Order: sequence, then structure tokens, then C-alpha cells
Amino acid sequence: MNEIVSYDGAGPIARVTMDDGRVNVMSPAMLTALHAAFDRAEREKAIVILSGREKIFSAGFDLKVFARGDAREVYDMMSLGAELALRILSFPTPVVAACTGHALPMGAFLLLASDVRVGADGPFKLGLNEVAIGLTVPSFALELARQRLIPAYFNRTAMTGELFAPAEAMLAGFLDRVVAAEDLQAAADAIATALTKIDLAAHAATKARARGAAITAVRAAIDAEITLEDYRKRAAQRSAPEPA
Repeated sequence: MNEIVSYDGAGPIARVTMDDGRVNVMSPAMLTALHAAFDRAEREKAIVILSGREKIFSAGFDLKVFARGDAREVYDMMSLGAELALRILSFPTPVVAACTGHALPMGAFLLLASDVRVGADGPFKLGLNEVAIGLTVPSFALELARQRLIPAYFNRTAMTGELFAPAEAMLAGFLDRVVAAEDLQAAADAIATALTKIDLAAHAATKARARGAAITAVRAAIDAEITLEDYRKRAAQRSAPEPA
């Protein structure tokens, strides 16, 4: 497994941990490593605990990739991220997100896609802050948020870029539980251990039935909006000379 994503797969539970030594940006390398980890978990039919490094779950997509403006690189990153979120939303075994700290857009998208979300209490911020930094929230992310967030909070975070401390993020729907930071891993382990008692085939079938509309909506949003042709058009528009 890539060193920025570790995989501890002893028994029926797989612990997938993101740690790039900084803020866990969702670069193409990080996303590729996460896909590889979920490939393995799916083969092993393991329940997944997905966590970040201390004080940071993920700072979201790599802004340096956007700044470079290479259409292929931006497309690869966005496609990998969107497909990962959809994969987690429909993953055949339970996914427990242990939110170790800040969770900004792509990190928040993964929380919205996971089955059970437990977060560390502390001076952390969670939410969708794209509009605050000059980006439009991707359609696939809006569909993820629509099916997990309380409507008023959905509008606040998507339209204004407002971020929330863990307790309010739980009220909004980003998290299911908030615990002391030192208790986070034990809480995630206890949740995953309890989930080993459920029937995984029934879980997968019920997830597909309950989330069918959301899965279809996310799939359609990805196919319609995240295309290499579209990113090439955007790059060409940015590089076009200003009219005299």
C-alpha cells in the first residue's frame, strides 16, 4: 500500500489511514492510494475504518492542481475523487469514518458518503467551503450533501461556504457522534466491531435499496459534469486573451 495511505487488515476489519505528513490533501496520488485500499477491502469483504492523521481528516482537493490548470491533471483528480465518494456511498460492506480533525470539501464528501461517522471534538472545522475560495461545489457533492444534511444546513454550507465545529457538524449531518479526541479510535473500533455481527449481504442489499436514488443521482452528476472535454474547455477559456 502507498505510504500516504496505510492498510491494517487483520481480521474482519480494515483500518485505512490517510497521512501525507501535512494536511491530507486529496491529490491524485492520495486518491489513487485510497482506491487501492478499498479494492483490497472489497476483495477481503472487510468492514472499513477510514481515518486521517491527528487533527486533520482531510483538507480537500489539492488546490495546487487547480492552480496549475492542466486539464488532464484536474480531470484525473476530480474523477478519482468523485468515483471514490460514489464507491463509498455504495460500498458492499460498512464504512466507518473516524474524523480526526478538520474535514474540508473532499474530506467532507467522504464523510457524507460513509455509513457511520464519528468525529473528534476540538477546534476543528467541517463543511463545504468552495464558494469561500472561489470554486463552485461539484454537482456530485451537492447530491451527496442533499441526502445526508439537514436542509437548512445544506443550504448554509453549500451557498455560503460556512464551516462548523464538530458538535454543530453533527447537528447538520456530517457526523453521527462526537467524542473526545483521545477516545476516537476506540469509539470507531467499537462501532466496527459491532458491525461485524450484522449480515453483510443484507447490509449491501439494503444499502443499494435505501440509497438507490442518491447513487443514481451522483452517478448522473459525475457523468454529466466531470469530463475531460469540459476541463479542456475551461482551460482554453482561462488562457484566451482578454478582448482589447
